[in-house]
Amino acid sequence: MSSCCDNNCAIEKLREKQRGTLKVVLSVNAVMFIVIAAAAFYGKSTALLSDSLDNLGDALTYSLSLYAVSQGSMAKAKVTLFKGALIFLCACVVLAQIIQKLMVPVLPSYEVMGIFSLMGLVANSLCLFLLWKHRNEDINMSSVWEYSRNDIASNLSVFIAAGAVWFFESGWADITVASCLVLLLLSSSVRVLVSAFKELRVTH
Repeated sequence: MSSCCDNNCAIEKLREKQRGTLKVVLSVNAVMFIVIAAAAFYGKSTALLSDSLDNLGDALTYSLSLYAVSQGSMAKAKVTLFKGALIFLCACVVLAQIIQKLMVPVLPSYEVMGIFSLMGLVANSLCLFLLWKHRNEDINMSSVWEYSRNDIASNLSVFIAAGAVWFFESGWADITVASCLVLLLLSSSVRVLVSAFKELRVTH
């Protein structure tokens, strides 16, 4: 009986730690989505918009993950499946922006791109640091880790694009980086969806 109680206490303690971490990273990403989305529209940057949508996807993901923390394997797998679909949706939104920019070219603001991509890098590095210890705990936290790791690559890509826009005085760097981020989002979506389907088969 004592061993059973100890095991239940350990599980609940782990869940509380996961909830605490998810609440922090949820707050960070919700704020960064608003800030970077506003900057993306002001600076006319598709790559920065992709970055902001990444933060929105993360905020929604962390909300779902908070729900999934105390749920069973089946519920966690279903939440992970929804997360994968969200990543795919974000990729489609950015792709639509890319098509629009190809039809109506604009020169984005490299200053805005550079400043806000660095802000995003700092915020997402903090989130990645907080999530590091949870990355192998279960499928729910593993998919959260997948999201956050993508964010770092996204921020760095936008920063590099800002430098290229400044150097070449062309919006093509912005479009190129946004296209690469679409591929990153799609590949991440596939990985998350595959892991969710595998888990669903096992739980069935």
